[in-house]
Amino acid sequence: MSVKPYFSSSSKVWESPEWVFGIEEAGFPGWEISADGKYRLEKPANKQVISDVIESTGLAVTVHAPYADLNPASINDPIWRESVRQICSCIEHAADLTDRVTMHPGYLSPAGKLLPEKVWEQQKEALRVIGRCASDHGVVACLENMINIPEFLCHDPFELLGITEGIEGIGITFDIGHANTVRKVDSFLAQIKNASHLHIHDNHGSSDEHLALGDGTINWKKVGHAIAAGYQGEVAVIEGRSIEEAKKSLDVFKRWFV
Repeated sequence: MSVKPYFSSSSKVWESPEWVFGIEEAGFPGWEISADGKYRLEKPANKQVISDVIESTGLAVTVHAPYADLNPASINDPIWRESVRQICSCIEHAADLTDRVTMHPGYLSPAGKLLPEKVWEQQKEALRVIGRCASDHGVVACLENMINIPEFLCHDPFELLGITEGIEGIGITFDIGHANTVRKVDSFLAQIKNASHLHIHDNHGSSDEHLALGDGTINWKKVGHAIAAGYQGEVAVIEGRSIEEAKKSLDVFKRWFV
């Protein structure tokens, strides 16, 4: 299968959208919108600017839901409800742009650490609510694996598979860069057929650096061939910090994702 490379940069959510034109100029067919900062889709002025950019470039789009200060596994009910509401709002406003929205799982707060089973139950219920919203709007809401911060849920592919199983409207985003920080790249590649969406970026195995492909320790020849052979989705989003690094990543992508 031919996987399409999109580009995304969460570091630019407070910048004006002129930088997005560089995505098309660099040779990418698509853009994953990090729907935070100036790119929150529920704000009409933001969405109009984003729609104008999409129309003028012809870029295809996927969306990453907001996650700053949200916790869809919170045992504090008002926080849980607001977290779910914001994710659902993003899905509703993204539905006329894309059929894929990535979201982060929740985490164990200091209070949540005392009730870990309750935290997982809260995350599961959040997925049920979000899944109904996604299904109603023709979107797949994809839960993403997390970096090596112990408080986060879903470091392991089987945690993702287990908690999302059987929930309509919910899929999975495999993040290979995140997987490298928990030394589980091979485990995720072994389950690549189950991924609904992909994020790729590099690091040195200890923190979420979002480096260009080839600037860290990930074996992109191995990863690229495994994804090209087994991934059932259409898009792999290269997450990075700049258009210059995006171009470098795209060269690596073209070499190995075949």
